[in-house]
Amino acid sequence: MRHHTSMSRRRLLRAGGGIGLAAAAAPLLDATAQAAPEGFRTRVTDLGPGIVQFALMSGIQVGDTVYIGSRNLTPTRVIGFHLPTRKVVSQTELGHGHSIQALAADKDGTYLYAGILTKGDEGRPNLFRWDLSTPDKPAEGVGRTEDRDIRELAVAPDGTVYAVGGIPGKAPALWMYDPADDKMTNLGIPDPKATLARAVAATDKTVFFGAGSVLSGGGEASKASLYAYDRAKGTFSNVTPPELEKDPSLRELAVVGDRLVVGTSGSTQPAKLAVLDLADLSSYKVRTTEGKVVKNLTAKGDVIYFASDAGLYSYSAATQELAAVTFDGPDLGEIWGLDHADGKLTVVSGYGFVGEIDTTAGTSVITELGKAGAPLSPQTAMGIAADDQYVFVGGNNVIARHEVGTDKVVNLRAPGEAKDAELLAGVLYTGQYSSQGIWAYDPSDDKQPHQIASFPSEQNRPLDICHDPVNRLMLVGAQSDTEGGGSLWTYSPKTGKKRAFINPVDAIQLVRAVATREGVAYLGGDNPTTKGPRGTVVAFDPVVGKELWRVDLPDSLTTGVAALAVQGGNLYGLTRKGGFFVIGLRSRKVVHTADHGDLCPGFAAMVTSRGRVYGVSDTTLFRFDPKTFAVSEVVPGINGAWYSGPHVNADSDGRLYTMRGHALVRIDDKKAS
Repeated sequence: MRHHTSMSRRRLLRAGGGIGLAAAAAPLLDATAQAAPEGFRTRVTDLGPGIVQFALMSGIQVGDTVYIGSRNLTPTRVIGFHLPTRKVVSQTELGHGHSIQALAADKDGTYLYAGILTKGDEGRPNLFRWDLSTPDKPAEGVGRTEDRDIRELAVAPDGTVYAVGGIPGKAPALWMYDPADDKMTNLGIPDPKATLARAVAATDKTVFFGAGSVLSGGGEASKASLYAYDRAKGTFSNVTPPELEKDPSLRELAVVGDRLVVGTSGSTQPAKLAVLDLADLSSYKVRTTEGKVVKNLTAKGDVIYFASDAGLYSYSAATQELAAVTFDGPDLGEIWGLDHADGKLTVVSGYGFVGEIDTTAGTSVITELGKAGAPLSPQTAMGIAADDQYVFVGGNNVIARHEVGTDKVVNLRAPGEAKDAELLAGVLYTGQYSSQGIWAYDPSDDKQPHQIASFPSEQNRPLDICHDPVNRLMLVGAQSDTEGGGSLWTYSPKTGKKRAFINPVDAIQLVRAVATREGVAYLGGDNPTTKGPRGTVVAFDPVVGKELWRVDLPDSLTTGVAALAVQGGNLYGLTRKGGFFVIGLRSRKVVHTADHGDLCPGFAAMVTSRGRVYGVSDTTLFRFDPKTFAVSEVVPGINGAWYSGPHVNADSDGRLYTMRGHALVRIDDKKAS
């Protein structure tokens, strides 16, 4: 992952310096130690859950209750938040999958349908139904789409359910669940070039299907597409307004009276809002918005409300005026639910609260779901950074701050996902997905993390961050989900100067890994698509933006670079299937290869500490001998609960931090005396 930079000690910081959701942490557990056969002594200390919160990914108001789907929690669940009492009054567990992005209710509010996201198709239901008249009884699995993930649901007036989603490597279909015969049916693939469908809406006659290319779709997929499915004839028609075709994806659909409202995801251009006449779909209006996404559509008469990364907005279908919704409340962060009733907007925030906004008075009431009775659970983790004062663990809309030597944990708020993190002189720097750039947090001065640098919005997915002590730059490798390829970002903490070098490997390979030595950045190329090159390592001057040299890995290793680290005069690397390689930086050649697929079956991370390179996979923590490059297990069966690939980091004393299950662990690995 990176060459570890030793951090200077800071003065003792005041306790409780962050403001956010306090996360319960288990007391420090007894450490375990054992002497390894090769003469190492390894001490593992359990520091309690890495992140604890009620993380969420969906919300819908049914009557006076808001139903909210969980995110990256085990087990997946839906809770019911009662607006009059502002309490969580019901919940149901779905049992498998990792998140619930799709919720929909029938017109009478009797049944709530939920679709899950899962890492792999387990052959079990991914569509569930909860009878809201008997909320004490659990939801039941009623159907399974073969597309694995359900991203959106719609219930037609007659109670028929329609589902869309996707699975990597396959164009998404429109799926139908008929409650009358309890069957799930594949209605066909409207857009064979699409990689994902995230929008569906239904009337008594027509189902609208929205798709495109996001989430690693890259350059080989279609752009935004909108299809109308005739329920009587069983046929699809392409009804995409030409103005939307440059955007990468249809993000949201809603039937509002006699209109179809459409929201897109933007990339190189802002997202768009379109309003189509249901009686004549060729009659429509399109408005360019100020953000990168238009989602969570709701309406009051001719006024349409929607959520964006730029905030809440209203759009008048009569005047075509677009305006920000102003109110006296806090930042809403990432919005996953929006409804309008009785003059109020109900907002479900990724920060873990429900906001009730009076659109006339401009006032709001915020209710933290944890305090309202939502179950707080350990969440899967992302980036990790550590020094002698704090350990930070990234998650969804949260960065957990663990105080070293105590059981104090504070949840800090940062929108999206902290994909990776690094500490420099006590200040935390993170790469924030999606399109959030670099954020920073100084425990001595800041109440919350804040953005310090933005980059081209299409370069939306930061993956790896490290510090270049020679040029005094933060280096971030990134991926463009929508355009393909990736970038290297540089940021100077001293001057605030930033740069983005687009496609430094090539136009197809993203930058998944970054390491540095003597002012040179080493970039690991990867390609999530099925076509084109992968597995190229580029030596790059991050000051002038110039390639110095490159190495294309041997064919046996071309599964994409997962991690890089530097030790002495060698660059170590792991591929996405456990291929191991060492490049001599003087010779600029591959000097060693090995297959470690048994230890590292997928993604990996690496860090240099105490003169050795350590690696972690989803299953194992291991080390490499600096002379022979032989690998040794340090903590077998570590099985960290990661959302998007494992991470490992080290403090100034060389102690390692990673995840064992849902627990944050510290590993002190030393040569036995």
